Amino acid sequence: MDHSTERLRYLLLTSPDGDDLAERVSEALDEGYELYGSPAITFASDRVLVAQAVVLPAYAAGRYRRPDA
Repeated sequence: MDHSTERLRYLLLTSPDGDDLAERVSEALDEGYELYGSPAITFASDRVLVAQAVVLPAYAAGRYRRPDA
C-alpha cells in the first residue's frame, strides 16, 4: 500500500526527549503537516513527556484519504 494513503489527518507526536520531538515534528512538517496548538509538557511518574499535535491541512487531507474511509 502506498505510504500516502496511510497518513492520518491528525497526529499527536510524543516523546520523553525535546530534541527527539523537535526532529519528529520537523519531519511531519516536511511531509505537509501543520502545527495544531501549542506544545505540551508534563511529568509521568519520574520522567518528562513532551507532545505536539499536527494536522494535514484540508486541501492536503483529501489527497491522502484512506481507502477504507
